[in-house]
Amino acid sequence: MDEKDLVDELNALQSLGLTLPSPAYIIGAVVFGLIGIGVYRHGKKVARPRTRWLGVALMLYPYAVSATWLLYVVGCALCVAVYWDR
Repeated sequence: MDEKDLVDELNALQSLGLTLPSPAYIIGAVVFGLIGIGVYRHGKKVARPRTRWLGVALMLYPYAVSATWLLYVVGCALCVAVYWDR
């Protein structure tokens, strides 16, 4: 598959309303997902259900948010909630 075919496929996907996420979005989703895994494991270890649910929220919310700025705002808010929960 050459570069022209890739560009044609990307244009076809964009015409359907599908776009690739930015690198900033991907990095944010990975970072907040990893934080979520750590928070979930910590909540499980100390038997705190609210902490576990905050970890689950950190892991899953990037699937529901499409704007990069909103990803970081919600992720930071959830991290603050984890900090206050401890």
